[in-house]
Amino acid sequence: MKIFVPPIKSQGIKTKLVDWISLNVKEIEFERWVEPFMGTGVVAFNVRPKKALLCDSNPHLINFYKALQNKEITSGIVKNFLIEEGSKLLETDGKHYYAVRERFNEFGNPLDFLFLSRSCFNGMMRFNKKGGFNVPFCKKPNRFAQALVTKITNQIENISQIIEQGDYEFKHQDFNQTLLELKSSDFVYSDPPYIGRHVDYFDSWSEEDEILLNNGLKNSNCKFILSTWLSNKYRTNDYVFSIWKDCFVATKEHFYHVGGKESNRNAVYEAILSNVKLKDSITNSEMKSRIKNEKSQLTSESKVYYLPEQLTLILEEKHMSTIYIK
Repeated sequence: MKIFVPPIKSQGIKTKLVDWISLNVKEIEFERWVEPFMGTGVVAFNVRPKKALLCDSNPHLINFYKALQNKEITSGIVKNFLIEEGSKLLETDGKHYYAVRERFNEFGNPLDFLFLSRSCFNGMMRFNKKGGFNVPFCKKPNRFAQALVTKITNQIENISQIIEQGDYEFKHQDFNQTLLELKSSDFVYSDPPYIGRHVDYFDSWSEEDEILLNNGLKNSNCKFILSTWLSNKYRTNDYVFSIWKDCFVATKEHFYHVGGKESNRNAVYEAILSNVKLKDSITNSEMKSRIKNEKSQLTSESKVYYLPEQLTLILEEKHMSTIYIK
C-alpha cells in the first residue's frame, strides 16, 4: 500500500500504522468517516473515504487544510514561499525562523504554519497556554534545500488531489461537539492524546476526557475504532481494561532503534480498540489474560523502524512520550 504523507508534521503521526489501520477497517461499511481528532489527517487521507467529517481542536490544522481545499494554498504557492523563506533562513543562519514564528503567532498564516512544522525541533507541535507556537528551531539553516522543497510540494499536490476527489468537511471544534454531530451510519476513528503518556498537544488530556470520549462513542450507536497504546517495557495502559473494557483489542508491536546497537532496540505495543470485531482483534478479556499470564500481546505482524541517532529515545517513565513515528 502506497502511503500518502501529509505536508504537516507532528509527533504521534500514524504514517507507520496507517496500512495496518486501513487493513482492519476495509470490510466495514459506513456512509461517512468521522475523526474527532484529525491531527495531520494521515489516516483519513490514506483510507480515502468518499465522505468525511474531519475535526480538531487545533485551529491551525483545520485552517491549513481548508486553505488547501479552497485552493488558497497550492503546490506552486508553497514552492515559491518555501524557496523565499528558506533563503532568508539560510542568510540569517536560522534567525529568520523566530521572525516567522513571531509572525505566525500574531496572524496565524497557514503558510507560516507549514514553514514552522517543517523547520522546528523534531517536528514537534507545541503551543503555550496563550496558544502561541513555542517550539525552537531545528538548528539547520539549510533546512529548505531543493530536495525538501520538492518533497513538500509533492505532498501538497497529493493531499490536495485526495481532498478534491472526496466530500470532506473540515471543522475546528472540541471532540465533544463532534460526538454530538454523529449519525448512526457514521464510522468514527478516534486518535486522542495517549492517556498516561507525557505528550505535548494543543489541548491537555485527562482521565475525565477519556471517560467522556468513551461515553460519547457508546451513546452514538456508531461503529468506531480508537488508537492508543497498550504497553511498553515499563508498564501497561490499564485504561484499556477499565474505561475501554467492552472493546475488542488489536495490537501491533513496533521496535524502535536508536543507532545500530541491539541494546537500543525497544518495543511498544500500539493498540486499536473497537466496538466491532476486526481482522486482528481479540476480546478485551483475552488480552487481559495474555498480559496476566505473560503471553504474547501481539495480534498482528510486528515491524521494525529505525530512528536516526540524534532522535534519542528516552524510555524512562517520565519521558515515555518521546517516541517519534514519522
